[in-house]
Order: sequence, then structure tokens, then C-alpha cells
Amino acid sequence: MSMRIRTSALTALAVAALTAGTVLAAPSAGAAPKAAVPKFLSATQLPPHPTSSWTAGPVTEGFPEGLGLCVSTEGVPSYDYRNREFWTDLDTGAVQLTVVADSASLAKALAKHYDDLIRTCAERIEASSPDVEAEVRDYGKLPVEEGARVRGLHTETSWGANDVALLSVGRDGNTVTVVKWGQMGDFGDAPVAAFKKTTTTAVNKLY
Repeated sequence: MSMRIRTSALTALAVAALTAGTVLAAPSAGAAPKAAVPKFLSATQLPPHPTSSWTAGPVTEGFPEGLGLCVSTEGVPSYDYRNREFWTDLDTGAVQLTVVADSASLAKALAKHYDDLIRTCAERIEASSPDVEAEVRDYGKLPVEEGARVRGLHTETSWGANDVALLSVGRDGNTVTVVKWGQMGDFGDAPVAAFKKTTTTAVNKLY
């Protein structure tokens, strides 16, 4: 066999092997695509703090205690919860929760349930703690994806402690996100406009 024939034969074998390897490496046509995982806010996307930068914790599994008394898992089907907490060097903190439901209709019902819990939170706080006065304010809806709503909560104890929080619920398809910002103070200390921007970013960023 001549050198030219041997070289051509080896080249043909190499091409055949490469082709076979490519076919083996390619996913089968019937393989199900991996579901997208919702993304979370970054520290720089929180309402700016006047004297301290935000720090973002890792994304973790589970329902965050940082959502406080307003939002809970009670009366809700078992979901895979994921959350991320944020903090500053002072008295300000935040948390984001994401929940992926089995369908858009279930997510819509879940978002309404969470918003109802926030809307009625002040009543439940006062009923369980007579020494605390609480008030919820509605800051309106946001036109992002399937919608979002922002509310504020202020609590004052009989001994003078004041805390204010901003909470929002938003939805993109079958995914719901809840965002909470909080610090010491009253409604006048709450960065409503900046938090609305944060909420819009949070919903847009999910996918």
C-alpha cells in the first residue's frame, strides 16, 4: 500500500471517529430541557443606603425568617423555597424569596395570597400584641411582567420602638417573588420610589 493510500485511509478513519463522537456527545432529541432557575437581586440593586453599602448573602434553600410576621407558609402547598438575605453595617436589612409553582394559575393564586397576608398584617400584629400599634399603607401596583404590588408596614411599641418595612409581591409566569426592606423609623424614612425600582428589577430579573 502506498503512503498516499495509507494517509487517506487514516484521515477517513479520523473523520469517521470524530463524527461518531459528535453524535454520541449530542443530547437525544427526546431529552427534556433543564428548567430555568429564577435569578435574585444583587446588593447594588437594593435601595441605596445613605451611609452604608449593602452586602448580599448566598442564595439558600428554605423559607426566610426575615420576612417576619407578615408572610408565612401556613395554608400554602409545599413548595421549594429559595431566598437571599441582604444587610448593611447599620440597622437596615432586606430579603428576597422566590417560589416556583406548578402552573401560572397556581402562581397567580399564591401571589394574591401573599399580598392579602401583607395587606392584613397590621390587624394580625395588633391582635396578637396589644402593646404594638401597626399600620399598612398601599403604594400601588407596578406594570412589570404579570404585575407587582408594593405595601408599607409601620409598627410602634408602647415603649417607643419604631420600625418600618416595605414589602412587595410580584409574578412572572409561574414564579412568585416577595421582597422586603426594613429598618428603624417610620413611613417618612421609607425609600418608596427606590423600592419600587428594586421590585421592578426583581421581577424582571427572575428570567
